[in-house]
Amino acid sequence: MDAAPQLTDPAPTTTENRLHFLDYWRIIRMRGLLIFVVFALVVGTTAVLTHLMEPTYMSTVRMEVQKDVGDISSLMPQQQQGGFDPYFVMTQFEILQSKEVLYKVIDDLKLVQRWDQKYRLGLSKPKAYQVLTKLIDPRQVRNTSIIEINVYSKDKEEAAEIANKIADIYKSSRDDQRKRLGQQGLKVLRERAAEQASLVGSAETNVNHILKEKGLNVIAENGGGIMSLETDTIRSLEQQLIEIRGIYTKKETIFQELRKVKPEQLKNALGPPIVNDEILSRRLEEHSAAEKEFVSKSKDLGPLNPDYVRMQAVIVKLNQQVDDRVNGIMLGLETDLKAQAAALTLTEAKLEEAKIRNRAAGEKNRSYQMAISHLEDLKRLLATMQAKIILEASDVEMTRSTAVQVTDHAEPAIKAAYPKMTLNVALGAFVGIILGIGLAFFIEYLDTSVKTIDDVERALQAPVLAVIPQNVGALLDEGTDSPHAEAYRVLRTNILFTRKDDKANAITVVSGGAGEGKSTTVLNLATIFAQNGNKVLLVDSDLRRPSLHKRLGLSNSLGLTNYLLGQNKLEEVIQHSALANLHFLPSGRLPSSALGILNSPQMKDFIKEAKSRYDFVFFDAPPIMGVSDATVLASGADLAILVIQYRKYPQSLAIRSRQMVEKVGGRLIGVVLNNINLASDASYYYYSGYNYRSNNNADEPGANGKPPGKADRHKPAAPAADSPAIKPKY
Repeated sequence: MDAAPQLTDPAPTTTENRLHFLDYWRIIRMRGLLIFVVFALVVGTTAVLTHLMEPTYMSTVRMEVQKDVGDISSLMPQQQQGGFDPYFVMTQFEILQSKEVLYKVIDDLKLVQRWDQKYRLGLSKPKAYQVLTKLIDPRQVRNTSIIEINVYSKDKEEAAEIANKIADIYKSSRDDQRKRLGQQGLKVLRERAAEQASLVGSAETNVNHILKEKGLNVIAENGGGIMSLETDTIRSLEQQLIEIRGIYTKKETIFQELRKVKPEQLKNALGPPIVNDEILSRRLEEHSAAEKEFVSKSKDLGPLNPDYVRMQAVIVKLNQQVDDRVNGIMLGLETDLKAQAAALTLTEAKLEEAKIRNRAAGEKNRSYQMAISHLEDLKRLLATMQAKIILEASDVEMTRSTAVQVTDHAEPAIKAAYPKMTLNVALGAFVGIILGIGLAFFIEYLDTSVKTIDDVERALQAPVLAVIPQNVGALLDEGTDSPHAEAYRVLRTNILFTRKDDKANAITVVSGGAGEGKSTTVLNLATIFAQNGNKVLLVDSDLRRPSLHKRLGLSNSLGLTNYLLGQNKLEEVIQHSALANLHFLPSGRLPSSALGILNSPQMKDFIKEAKSRYDFVFFDAPPIMGVSDATVLASGADLAILVIQYRKYPQSLAIRSRQMVEKVGGRLIGVVLNNINLASDASYYYYSGYNYRSNNNADEPGANGKPPGKADRHKPAAPAADSPAIKPKY
């Protein structure tokens, strides 16, 4: 039984993304032969060219390269070096490839003569230098100060010889350059030192001349400064002034404080440490003793007693003596303070006079001071230069064996460095597969033909009724068990479910261009309907290029044209095929005067007559883009089916064909995607997955030779459960 169409919901987004990747894989499978050819050509060409290439050998010399540091530390103070300096190594790369080094290599090894004899190139030294730079590849060993010099040559011995010679010349060049630069620097230093010594002599002569001319009295020189007699006097007077001012200030303070003391208390204030006077001390002791005696005896004596009177007289006399001594001491302190003030004033006057004389001497000695300062500067610079010369001379003579040290000498290579067969073939394979895939996608991009169901539904806005495999023949010849029959059963089922009116049984099959499988499709479709019990009339309406009669093995002498021209009756032109229910109306001979016969009232009457006599009438129309007959048939028939061959014509042709059908009023119910290569395009495999078992269904009408019932002629058979439904590709 035929399979019924099933409506399915759109797949989720994740499925669409996965199927997009499957589309890429489909393109690769479809263009697999092209990809393989490109891959094989690239790999084969790479292998052949690699095999034909002359081998190139590589020799490597390794050197430890450092900045110029001697075997012993330098006498000169060295600036602290920083960390790793990448510019130093890069600079050495350029020096290794400089003309100063490589020209010596060319001369020592006589490369111009050797290469000229070997290759007959007529080289000059500049050209040989250009060739040699291309053979050298200096590299730095990572995280070390070691430089590798890789030299390539067709001659393994020559490669090793050149590498070792470059290392030797570079090493000697570093040593020679250091010594040459050091000697040049010493020469300049000595010249500058001689000039500096001459300047020192001239400055000394100028100083002596100023001394004689000015008549200066210089007693000492200290760091360029002049010490004269006036200067010494000023310093002495300043020291004296400080001492005198200190003494004066102290005495004035004491005197002023004593004057504030009351007279009766002054005698007690003048004791040590202010005044150390023995007479005053003795009088005070005598006065104290007299008062004690008077106090102890006055209790027993009366005021008139002579002893009492005598003791009072002694006390009065002693008081007078103490007061006189106190007044004398105060007068002495005042006199001493005045003398100290006079000494202070005199010392200040002398200091000012000494300063005035010193300023006058300074103005007189200024030229001498400037001259002596200039002389000292010149002497210091000369001493520095002389020390520099001694240190540089010693530093130049020191060895620098650690600056460049060859760690590994170059040796002749055991095997060739180039060409590398494995690597080249691997790269060729990679490039070949990328180029092949890229070319396949590029061709696919340029190919605007119909390739997928999505292309049809997106461009034509019409459903795909069936997908027909490649290399399908006539089902009448293949038999009912043909594996291709299931695709047409699916087409039959979808036609029955798509038409809205059971009376719409006139179906025309059209195509946009020639060779799209339209005739095979209509023949097999009519066969499937007939095998299912329907009475079918197959009309070959392609009047210009009829082909169905050849496939059915029938005659084309009488046919549709004869009937439309009224030459024969319908029963006379209809023929019976090998299948009982399948009748055939050939096209007949087309007279030149009847080119537009399909667009006639007779054709319309014929369609009505055929529809009344048969369950289904199928018309094989010519290509719709070639002649107008196809559009006439599409407008006269009830339904139209468009056959599109897979990857044959551009999508624009299919779109134009659909527009022409609709323009004349035809009803296009769907599209048949024909000639699908299921072996190379796996995305269509599930459309024919049950082809090989559908014909074994014993319940299908007409199976095993059992004729269908009469009622089955007017209604479609029930859909088979195991027949696949037409589903959208995504």
